[in-house]
Amino acid sequence: MPDQTPNAPKATTQAGSKNTSWRFSSESDQARQSLPEAFSTIPVADAGAPWFRRFLAFVGPGYMISVGYMDPGNWATDLQGGAQFGYTLLTIIVLSNLMAILLQALAARLGIATGRDLAQACRDHFPPVVNVFLWLACELAIIACDLAEVIGTAVALQLLFGLPLLGGALLSIGDALIVLMLMNRGFRYLEAFVIGLLSIIALCFAVQVFAAAPPIAGVLQGLVPSPKIITTPAMLYVAIGIIGATVMPHNLYLHSSIVQTRAYERTENGRREAIRWVTWDSTIALMLALFINAAILIVAAAAFHNTGHQNVAEIQDAYRLLSPILGLGIASTLFALALLAAGTNSTVTGTLAGQIIMEGFLRLHIPHWARRLLTRGLAIIPVAIVTVFYGGKGVGTLLVSSQVILSMQLPFAVIPLVMFVSDRRKMGNFVIAPWLKGLSWLVAGIILILNIKLLYDTVIG
Repeated sequence: MPDQTPNAPKATTQAGSKNTSWRFSSESDQARQSLPEAFSTIPVADAGAPWFRRFLAFVGPGYMISVGYMDPGNWATDLQGGAQFGYTLLTIIVLSNLMAILLQALAARLGIATGRDLAQACRDHFPPVVNVFLWLACELAIIACDLAEVIGTAVALQLLFGLPLLGGALLSIGDALIVLMLMNRGFRYLEAFVIGLLSIIALCFAVQVFAAAPPIAGVLQGLVPSPKIITTPAMLYVAIGIIGATVMPHNLYLHSSIVQTRAYERTENGRREAIRWVTWDSTIALMLALFINAAILIVAAAAFHNTGHQNVAEIQDAYRLLSPILGLGIASTLFALALLAAGTNSTVTGTLAGQIIMEGFLRLHIPHWARRLLTRGLAIIPVAIVTVFYGGKGVGTLLVSSQVILSMQLPFAVIPLVMFVSDRRKMGNFVIAPWLKGLSWLVAGIILILNIKLLYDTVIG
């Protein structure tokens, strides 16, 4: 790729001529930056600095996208999977996490190599009618994700402080102020806030796994794929929900943007090094997400599956039963505290993803507070209706359903991403290798097949 300044990324070929592979790109579009207020604002140590100093400059985006892999929606599906089916679905958590590691690495590569986030790349490649459809699918995914955040935050506030669910849902609107305050301080403050809350979640579940003392043999057996996952409709439904809760479509848009906050050299060597470090960053961070997701399912399996509580699928029931079953008085409090941290953390990334998607697809800029209140308001409406008419159990069902909706949106983000990073005309020397292209299309195919199966079982079955 040619040398490019941070303020004017251009679509060019290796020879320096205009790259016409972005069919609907204009000169004004090429000058637009993703997340402009944070673009290239975080300095990177020079080439003579030790490797760990250069790596630390790139640490942060991976942890921000890992938030989406342990949000309250994951809790519902992991709890349900562990309580109903024991450790069997651990293999799905590992599989979905491996998919996530691959897809997030591709998203980061796209952002660094082309200077475009995934939404901008879609706008520059697809005709307007396709872009409108993709934008609507993205917005639906963000609303479904925000729905999980609203429910998780409301339930956590109810468990910790006795607030009614509807009151907690309305109170969750105020978390927009946290995002705005941190963004005004700088992107590094936002990343530090996220990493701090992730540390709280990890510590809470480390204590609970220790208290649950799961059988090692049972955990290892759960890591072995079982054909029952495909042949049992109830298990498949939860498995697809886990994938939908783990591989988050809006995270692909988010990651392709926030990796560009680093002030790496916009040269071929600078981009190549940036891709290496951000891939390490996201891989390490997603291993933390794997631990937390697996811990939720393991705790649920150890506490509920073999103790006559296989029907536990609600977060409230898990909170009520954890301490007496595990014999650890603080277990329930740690569970609720981690849930509150997860819901708050997810708000940060959901806000950024919404901004990136709207600006990338529509070139529409609205105040951050207005964008946040709009998305959160659309998420609160179904929560309020279900709470009034069906109570806590209806909210739990809505939470699991939101993760299935997320899973249904995945192909609309994954397929364009794999298309772009496989295209040498767009990626130049950063195009992925043939073996990686085959693996990426295999992952996209698995996601498509699982979603078709889910549609068939839901509509016909």
